[in-house]
Amino acid sequence: MPLTNTDAVLWYKVGVFGDAGYAVPNWSNDVGSLNPQILDWVELVGRNLFHVMHHEDVDLRIPPSINTCKRVHKLYVRAASILAGRAVSPGEDNMEAFHSRPAGEVFRVYPVPFFKVRNPFMRRWAGMVLVSLAEAMQHTENRKEMEISTAFAGQVGQYLRRVYTNMAIELFGKTREAAQAPGFLLSDADLAAYDPSKFFTSTEMVDTVPRLDRVFTEDRLELLAEGIPVTELPADIGPWPTNLASFYGATRSDATMGATVGAGATNSAAVGPIIPPAPGP
Repeated sequence: MPLTNTDAVLWYKVGVFGDAGYAVPNWSNDVGSLNPQILDWVELVGRNLFHVMHHEDVDLRIPPSINTCKRVHKLYVRAASILAGRAVSPGEDNMEAFHSRPAGEVFRVYPVPFFKVRNPFMRRWAGMVLVSLAEAMQHTENRKEMEISTAFAGQVGQYLRRVYTNMAIELFGKTREAAQAPGFLLSDADLAAYDPSKFFTSTEMVDTVPRLDRVFTEDRLELLAEGIPVTELPADIGPWPTNLASFYGATRSDATMGATVGAGATNSAAVGPIIPPAPGP
């Protein structure tokens, strides 16, 4: 069984997918959960990210198409609805079972293109979602048998909210004040009026043709699309090989690093689900 010695997003270095820079969230040594709510969250978000990141937009440096924006919009609404609807506040009694105990389940992950993704927006968004999944998989509430708290919802949900806010500001021209308002959602009119050329330079709106030999068929992706239990991943799974620790370990001689290496638009009227705020410092 693989045990990771890093907190970074993990490189799924299996065959052609390793060459293509696929990644999975980092579960650390927390391979499973007793909490059905967290298992639902990891499954839902992981599967949706898998499909979003296998769209042709990932290979293009130009702004994502409206298809991708709509998928991100729907994922945010769905995921936020789960957190807003299922999280229990500190003063509310938690549901408890007297005669039943869950057996628990091993987390399943859905490897996605990440390290070699050419689209800067989608790579950044995927990075935040992978961190959100890692936070959920490593959260202490995996020991809870029924409920998730508003603290959990705020911790894992803040990353998806940041993705949505970033998309609304940079791709749809919303003001920061509007995009960060509780319950903010892009309206149907906002989505229909999508035109990134209003906000981007002419250089950002063109690109060269990417390599075409890493476009995998549905059949080739079938195993990945079913999800892989983390206990069945390669034993030597680790971070992407180009990282700061490797660089500084080879170029710096100070003791600290050496020890480390050795060891615009109008506001939308739509109202969406409100994720609880993240825990404070």
